[in-house]
Amino acid sequence: MRHLLGIAGWQRDELEALLDRAQAHLPGGPDASHVLRGRVVANLFFEDSTRTRSSFEVAARKLGADVLNWSYAGSSVSKGETLLDTARNIEAMGPAVIVIRHRSSGAPGLVARHVKCAVVNAGDGAHEHPSQALLDAFTLRQRWGRLDGRTVLIVGDVLHSRVARSNLVCLKALGARVVLCGPPTLLPPGLEEMGGEVTHQLDAVLPQADAVMCLRLQTERMSEAFLPSQREYSRLFGVTPARAERMKPDALVLHPGPINRGVELSPVVADGPRSVILEQVANGVAVRRAILEACAS
Repeated sequence: MRHLLGIAGWQRDELEALLDRAQAHLPGGPDASHVLRGRVVANLFFEDSTRTRSSFEVAARKLGADVLNWSYAGSSVSKGETLLDTARNIEAMGPAVIVIRHRSSGAPGLVARHVKCAVVNAGDGAHEHPSQALLDAFTLRQRWGRLDGRTVLIVGDVLHSRVARSNLVCLKALGARVVLCGPPTLLPPGLEEMGGEVTHQLDAVLPQADAVMCLRLQTERMSEAFLPSQREYSRLFGVTPARAERMKPDALVLHPGPINRGVELSPVVADGPRSVILEQVANGVAVRRAILEACAS
């Protein structure tokens, strides 16, 4: 695996092989501090991030790598430097892997075509977020063993969500049924062609779900009035304690973060026994260690 730019195009055996590799990177696994010793992982984040950036940094350090953290704020981009010039200058410092997040879909792919080192997509526009999808699948696989025959319900702002797209492809490839639910204005066309099922009726489909993944309303990407109000959205699509009572007894709740508490997800549910949100965060380190190991090798 030279680059990780997206989940589209991966076969099931390839996904499972990477998830198996991540299993070995869980706490208590073999020491891997020598894997990237003496090598550099460069984090290029053109957008804000907490979990993804920190997770990649921790993963790289646990593999023995040095980490170069670059951020948009205070960089030469403010002086007009282009994306490719930034990437080439960072590459000249000798990283084994460049991890890049960018507001424009396709930016990591563009960088990958112009640098010699490996490139990992840490989220590009509304396109893909492959490492998030892999850690979500890993978390569900830990709980269930296999995803075959399971129903995963993805609820919320699918239109602006790179997480939803990567998860749809990844979970389908691993045998799950994927249902996407939200207001008509936030469900883009083409989801059925990707293998998803679409509904606007959360209460009707909720009892069928083995796992519910709530998505954040990305108001910073909304240039138009997609919703009457956040209050109305929460009434129709928020996972409240009352709705959680109608879920399967062992159904799980996921969220890629950050959570708009009280909008897409009630604090009681987010912090309750169904929630595997912090497991997602913890598993992100193991999965990203596996990604960096595979790309750097």
